[in-house]
Amino acid sequence: HEREHDREISELITKHEEEMEKLRAELNKEQQHLLDQLRQQMAAAHKAEVKQAQLQSQTLHSLELEALRLSLNNMHTSQLELTQSNLRKEKETALVELREMLNDKRAQEVAILQSRHQLEWEKIKEQCLKEKEDL
Repeated sequence: HEREHDREISELITKHEEEMEKLRAELNKEQQHLLDQLRQQMAAAHKAEVKQAQLQSQTLHSLELEALRLSLNNMHTSQLELTQSNLRKEKETALVELREMLNDKRAQEVAILQSRHQLEWEKIKEQCLKEKEDL
């Protein structure tokens, strides 16, 4: 019974680890997808802004144009960093919630297994006492 109990707990732990790894992979995939979308949007916005800046460059002084480009790059960099930070926080929050949920589920399953083990132990104990009485 102890070996079976240990095996069941080991299976639960393995299942828990597999679920955590699967969720991590899904979160990483989703984060990468969102980052790719943001990069595309930023690239499109950047391309449009650069085109507009080129049209304005005919009338703007070269230093003003350089200041605009630097400002744009800083803005995009800040946006990307903010988005990555937000995604990281969301991912961490989701992982914490998932970890808590899986720990609760595991605790419930362990409690059920312990209860089942206790009942089986008591049955065996009663059976032994009965067999002793019969002998």
